[in-house]
Amino acid sequence: MSEKIVIDPVTRIEGHAKITINVNDSGKVDDAKLHVTQFRGFEKFCEGRQYTEMPGLTARTCGICPVSHLISSSKACDELLAVRPPKGGRNLRRIINLAQILQSHALNFFHLSAADMLYGFDAPKGDRNIFKMMQTHPEMAKNGIKLRAFGQKIIEELGGKRIHPSWIVPGGVSHQISQEQKSNILEQIPEAMDIVKGALKWYVSQLPKYKREIEFFGNYKSMFMGLVNKHGKLEHYGGMLRFMDWDGTILDDGVDPKHYQQYIGEYVEDFSYLKSPYYKPRGYKNGMYRVGPLARLNVADSCGTPLADEAFEDFMNINNGKPVLNTFYYHYARLIEIIYCIERIEELLNEPETMSDNVRSYASVNRLEGVGCSEAPRGTLFHHYKVDKTGSITGVNMIIASGNNNLAMNAGIKQAACEFVDGANPSDGDLNRVEAVIRCFDPCLSCSTHALGVVATKVEIKDMNGKTIKLIDRV
Repeated sequence: MSEKIVIDPVTRIEGHAKITINVNDSGKVDDAKLHVTQFRGFEKFCEGRQYTEMPGLTARTCGICPVSHLISSSKACDELLAVRPPKGGRNLRRIINLAQILQSHALNFFHLSAADMLYGFDAPKGDRNIFKMMQTHPEMAKNGIKLRAFGQKIIEELGGKRIHPSWIVPGGVSHQISQEQKSNILEQIPEAMDIVKGALKWYVSQLPKYKREIEFFGNYKSMFMGLVNKHGKLEHYGGMLRFMDWDGTILDDGVDPKHYQQYIGEYVEDFSYLKSPYYKPRGYKNGMYRVGPLARLNVADSCGTPLADEAFEDFMNINNGKPVLNTFYYHYARLIEIIYCIERIEELLNEPETMSDNVRSYASVNRLEGVGCSEAPRGTLFHHYKVDKTGSITGVNMIIASGNNNLAMNAGIKQAACEFVDGANPSDGDLNRVEAVIRCFDPCLSCSTHALGVVATKVEIKDMNGKTIKLIDRV
């Protein structure tokens, strides 16, 4: 009889989800699906609010990356006002967004994912966590904490607090920064750079141990999407959308994000609350693409900063200059982006305009529709607002970065489950490999519903009638 393996919840991710693995009569895996089990509802309950409230409201979508939502939301509001923030305001927005990306990448790599490579995917489940790392590799654990704290402190210096700062507003930012704040950030850069360079060196040294995981952790042909600047370089705040095929062919380039609906369709499956966006010209399922650090490096011609470009060159040589297709390498791309973030933050802080007191443009509603787009840690984020003449919200559409990866995440866990999981006798290590594919993507699903401490996980194998025939307790 056909069976179903349920992993509930998926561990070491930001938010809550489960995975079901379908096993056929021969004991072979047929399919696997990722189920996002929380419904957020922001698109609906924001209706009727004033546009000025939207950055603060939508930032509550996420407790890990609220700055990303503040950026995209404020950019959408800029469009409603028909204004462009002054250069100083744009620079400060860029800095806080880069700090957000840096701290989130550090969280994923050191706290959620590194333990798998440090101890092995088959290590006892009690060892695959940051607490074990603190015991056996305290310096590595401390470095992860320090690097994340660096990003968070920048957010606090600029925005006033680390979570849900109200400093980013329609038209720019609410106030300039001081010379003391600038100095506080700059003096921490050398240590942060040393940490990430060391982490990248360690990561690359571990790769030979995980050839099979690299081969089957979401290694498939897909498209990639991300923002690039006018020179084709890595971009996180402005720029235009670029769509690239698996072989490096650019499908669409220079796409203004406000026209996203001409290129991106949205579908909803009955097994998940997470949308499944797709590239419209190819239709649903065939239009699967990936976003986030791997995709951003693939679509970019270069990073645009010295140390990041050195690492970028090594990264692109993985596949002889063509797009890197292995999802396992999301971690590689993540570390390169941290290097880029540190270099760009330093560059932006040293631009004279950054210290200007002209950081915000003022206006009333001049347009009834606005789209804001930026690169969040996990990928391209869209906020699309419609208002009436009084500025009251009449419609909201949001494509969350993790949603853009939904089709790709499902394809990745199916490939890993088919390769690693013995449907008749699944091991804890091989189920962990399926979960680890999701950790590569680093989805942010429902950050306000985190559990505290160790999450108990039970894997149930059920027959076609729903009767539990085997239980694997992963407490």
